[in-house]
Amino acid sequence: MDFNFSGFQTVHLDKSNGSILREKRVVLGLTQKQVAERAKITLRQYQKFESGERNIMTCSFQMACRIIEALGMNISDFYHNEYIFGEEVYMDSEGVKYKKTGRLTSEDVE
Repeated sequence: MDFNFSGFQTVHLDKSNGSILREKRVVLGLTQKQVAERAKITLRQYQKFESGERNIMTCSFQMACRIIEALGMNISDFYHNEYIFGEEVYMDSEGVKYKKTGRLTSEDVE
């Protein structure tokens, strides 16, 4: 039986918000290094947030704002969990893809 994912959205249950950061970055077509540069932090610092090793909600307000803005997100919406529902996805022969970009959800930007 085939299942159609059209119109579904990803749900982020990651308490560190790492999956939201990754999803926004991939949809924007940015590398981790590009986000780190935009946020004026080191690549390793950003990688820790995206991997969940560090929680963006417990870092300094200034750093959190720079990361969130680097990804084009609204700080207030982020704080109030408005990004828990992620990007709309669809299924094709290659797998589950983001509707906005056609990029596989499992794919990363290099």
